[in-house]
Amino acid sequence: MVPEPLPFEADIHQLELLLDKLEGAGGEGASDETRRMKREHRALLKKTYDNLSPWQTVEVSRHKQRPQFLDYLGLCFEEFVELHGDRAFGDDRALRTGFARLGEHKILLVGHHKGRTLKERQECFYGCTHPEGYRKALGKMRIAAKFRVPIVCLIDTPGAYPGIGAEERGQSQLIATSILELTRLPTPIVCVVIGEGGSGGALGIAIGDRVSMMQHAYYSVISPEGCAGILWKTANDETKPRAASALRMTSRDLQQFGVIDDIIPEPLGGAHRSPRDAADALKKHLQRRLRELVSLSTEELLAKRYEKFRKLGQFA
Repeated sequence: MVPEPLPFEADIHQLELLLDKLEGAGGEGASDETRRMKREHRALLKKTYDNLSPWQTVEVSRHKQRPQFLDYLGLCFEEFVELHGDRAFGDDRALRTGFARLGEHKILLVGHHKGRTLKERQECFYGCTHPEGYRKALGKMRIAAKFRVPIVCLIDTPGAYPGIGAEERGQSQLIATSILELTRLPTPIVCVVIGEGGSGGALGIAIGDRVSMMQHAYYSVISPEGCAGILWKTANDETKPRAASALRMTSRDLQQFGVIDDIIPEPLGGAHRSPRDAADALKKHLQRRLRELVSLSTEELLAKRYEKFRKLGQFA
């Protein structure tokens, strides 16, 4: 299936349409032409994706066909048992929690889900978490920590839900409490930004012993649109790319600054072009990091986690 094109992919999309047509035609001549065009397509993909601007990276991270939490759940994990509700207000469908198996590891899996269909997106609020979502996740993570079950967090949110009801129910307090608790939970925690890592909505479940990003994800204090609206009073085709560049929000920038530990490579052309290959890379990364962390004592684990976040922002 030809993926839906992004604004900067016009030439790539034309090649993909021609390839799709040639592969459907068959025949020896068509086969030779197909091989030539596949080489051309691969070269163009590599040239384009090796030189993505920060704003183009944001566009890739938001692609409609990009793998989401439930996609990775089916491709990477087994024996998932979902845990619902915060025991106080409701069950936030934007943030999913449950016990699962990852290879030899039993884990607690926590992750944002945006939804695919219109109905599902409305139920998930497009991945924007409410206070009850953080309360739910925190309660389940405390249970996991009690039995030293490792925690895996998959982050993919434009930000916490900005509605007045969420603020009335203590949105900021719940995010702050979650950050505090994650710094001291006595169990290994591995966090990966798989798509959008928007502001406090992402940070609420992104404190861990290892924090990583998929290659074409972003992680930022504010969206480019929000930044452009504040700095230049309008978010348009000129100001959004300027904001994205100024925010230094790509995986390469954040690894350089020491904010993240690893960059997980994506298939050529982005995770949406080969979700299974993206899932395989994510699974290998998680298994490798969990094997490292489960061997540490609780005291060493917490000391290293504290030191990791304590030195963020220190440049002298």
